[in-house]
Amino acid sequence: MQIKSLELNNFRNYESLSINFDAGTNIIYGENAQGKTNILEAIYMCGLGKSHRHNKENEIIRFSNKEAHIKSEFIRDTFPLRIDIHLKKNGKKGVAINRIPIKRVSELYGNVSVVIFSPEDLDIIKRGPSVRRDFIDQEVCQIDPIYVSDLINYSRILHQRHELFKTMDAQPERKEELTETLDIWDLQLVNFGTKIIQRRRSFIEELNNIIFDIHHEITDGREELKLVYEPSVSEEEFYEDLLKNREKDRIYKSTSVGPHRDDFSFYEKDKNLKIYGSQGQQRTCVISLKLAEIKMIDSVKKETPILLLDDVLSELDRIRQQKLLKSIGQTQTIITCTGVDEFVENEIGTAKKFYIKDAKLISNN
Repeated sequence: MQIKSLELNNFRNYESLSINFDAGTNIIYGENAQGKTNILEAIYMCGLGKSHRHNKENEIIRFSNKEAHIKSEFIRDTFPLRIDIHLKKNGKKGVAINRIPIKRVSELYGNVSVVIFSPEDLDIIKRGPSVRRDFIDQEVCQIDPIYVSDLINYSRILHQRHELFKTMDAQPERKEELTETLDIWDLQLVNFGTKIIQRRRSFIEELNNIIFDIHHEITDGREELKLVYEPSVSEEEFYEDLLKNREKDRIYKSTSVGPHRDDFSFYEKDKNLKIYGSQGQQRTCVISLKLAEIKMIDSVKKETPILLLDDVLSELDRIRQQKLLKSIGQTQTIITCTGVDEFVENEIGTAKKFYIKDAKLISNN
């Protein structure tokens, strides 16, 4: 997988930008708040249809404008691939693959394989379960289109269930009829939810088979990393627990159990890294996680994803920098940083370099 070019119009702080990438390593440098990360964000959106940042989509459109455009060209299995995204301030975004509009953004999954590593990725370890669920979902969606469908159906049915609870309160005279409808929704929720739980469990198992050796290598054999899946309910007890908690769910207009409440943890031997891990251990864990993502996508899809490194080298000590850059191999990599220091020049001196200032491409190399 390789990105050849990217064009932005009224995207974030860019009025207009056109950039052509090298097939190897690309370094985008400049002072802070110049727009370097915005370039990686646009590339990421071409793969997953949404930003890796946690903010509203209309905030992506340049101030005082009503629309923004991303135009990108890729090479996949030697074939050209074009992705266009049209963002609207007061409307639904449009996405086209090879100039053909798609009906649902989920159809974009799997076309562009991309892995991003940013300082915010420490949140995967540090923050709450929703961040880790989002991570799992984004990664599995890139390699498994059936999972995308199951996830969409589960979310739709979950929403319908909560709306049904509201109707029950508003129309108590229809209780018997609505309860029968709820029975149908619950059976469907269990059907799709069970598939999600099973796929997440197999994903964690597959990831563990890869990440153990990577982390062992990065830590020079000192640490053993393992991910532990923590589903909120077992497949066998899902329906029974839904029935048991139905009245409470009706009162709170929510659903107590299901994959929407799953979590997973990172362990170094028997130590939970969220609670007991040092900052350095947590950073190393995330490096291993991202490298394992690349290897898994490569193994499943038989293509190496594009790697986006958003100002992470400055967050790592020299040894971890070396381990990370050494592990990149033949992966097309796009790195953002404030300056091209001597270490980076020595490690990846053949990289193509782009200087960004005031949301403008000042120079190539």
